[in-house]
Amino acid sequence: MQNIPNALTVLRILLIVPMTALFFFETTAGGWVIWLNFGLYVIAAITDFLDGWLARKYKITSPFGTFLDPISDKILVGCLLVLLVAFGRLEGLWLIAVLAIMTREFLISGLREYLGPHNVKMPVTKLAKWKTATQMLALGLLIIGPVLPYTLLAGQILLCVAALITAITGWGYLKAGLAHMRA
Repeated sequence: MQNIPNALTVLRILLIVPMTALFFFETTAGGWVIWLNFGLYVIAAITDFLDGWLARKYKITSPFGTFLDPISDKILVGCLLVLLVAFGRLEGLWLIAVLAIMTREFLISGLREYLGPHNVKMPVTKLAKWKTATQMLALGLLIIGPVLPYTLLAGQILLCVAALITAITGWGYLKAGLAHMRA
């Protein structure tokens, strides 16, 4: 793991295991399990911010961290979206937001994978950072949705906002990537 940012990235991936397990105990153990899951999620979200901030501030980037950080984010978000669908917090038309987010993540990851060997960088935009923040807030609200009034609906609406931003940023990345492919 070599350094603290990499350790935080690995921690984020490892937190998915207990978070997943906790979803299965919500109905039998009560609301405290949801709050515990939310606490683990908050830790995971903080590591998402902190690992990149520490790596940039102290110039301790590594090939391992550069590879794993974006993947760990996608694993966390993807797993949570699947769990939220499986446990009925996202169903019906709300699934459009889930599909938009997951499609964009696969598409842009593939695009970056393709362009990487051609030394074409696709830096994260400010709007993409807003997308991530909106998405993270939405996921947190969806996790605690069953225990606080209106949070489930607020999380669903915010996830749709994140999906809209996802589509906009995805289109921007796709246009830039296709321009490089044509050149």
